[in-house]
Amino acid sequence: MRLGKTISLVAVAGVMAGCTSTGGVRHPSGPETVAPEKALVLPPPGGPSIVSVVERKRGNGVEQTISLFTSSSVPGQNFLKAQFFGASGANPGIGDANFSMINESGIAREVARSVPGVPMATSATFLQNAYGPFGYASGRSRAGDACIYAWQQIRSSAAANTQARNFGMIQLRLRLCDARATERQLLGMVYGYTITGTFDGPTWNPYGSPPPASASLGRTGEPIYPDEGGYRPSPMPIGYEPAPVVIRSRGTAPVRSDPGPKPAQGTAPLPAPIGPRVPLPSEVPQTSAAPEAAAASLKQSARAIGVTVPSPDCIGDAAAVCRR
Repeated sequence: MRLGKTISLVAVAGVMAGCTSTGGVRHPSGPETVAPEKALVLPPPGGPSIVSVVERKRGNGVEQTISLFTSSSVPGQNFLKAQFFGASGANPGIGDANFSMINESGIAREVARSVPGVPMATSATFLQNAYGPFGYASGRSRAGDACIYAWQQIRSSAAANTQARNFGMIQLRLRLCDARATERQLLGMVYGYTITGTFDGPTWNPYGSPPPASASLGRTGEPIYPDEGGYRPSPMPIGYEPAPVVIRSRGTAPVRSDPGPKPAQGTAPLPAPIGPRVPLPSEVPQTSAAPEAAAASLKQSARAIGVTVPSPDCIGDAAAVCRR
């Protein structure tokens, strides 16, 4: 009897659940494409354009893969990946993203996976952009394409975390290959990108407290000059413009004019001549006219210029004879 009552109660509960369900269709939680304007990180002005943005929400943050314009023979797509780690349970019903610190072995696997077939070397120089220190590896493919893979972790100091503030963290990855750009031009992308994403509340601020003003402000004996004065090092160029592609028609070789003999190394080139060329005394004057025309031309050029001086025989009474 008890078993029969239990079965009937389960059946009644199932019927009631079926009646209350809406039967609507929805997308399961997973990656979705968002508009480029909603990218959490933007390239610098003049940098590669955004092709698409794929966003995946996590229980403790958001992850975006921003695909960038690619002009390279290296397999793969240029991208800028951003991971925002915040409070657990920020997006209920979704699992948290696994967090791992940046280490050498993990970066080596990322580089091999993101830039296949290109020998990459990690830079040992300490560099930092507006958000703090970063690292990168660079290399060139067999076709001569320049590639970089950069990584950065933005997190406040441990001293700031002890005050129950500034717990958020951002991790960035950049893969950039270009057939007509240099390594330094590609590196300008790391110095120029802008992080537009933020966390709710100061508790998860990943940047820490703002630094105080410089102690030299208002102090005697501490002159401050404009940036264009030249005493500061030149900043890193932001963005890059690849060289134009040379288009050649099929079956025709590029025509190159002969520049003539090159000047010796260390000497300045001679300026271009102005006016007609004057022949040397040892040179024979060349003319394409007939001999009679050339002789007439020489005879005409030999005429005196100015007033004609008469002969002594034509002075006085003999002038009439000369006029005849």
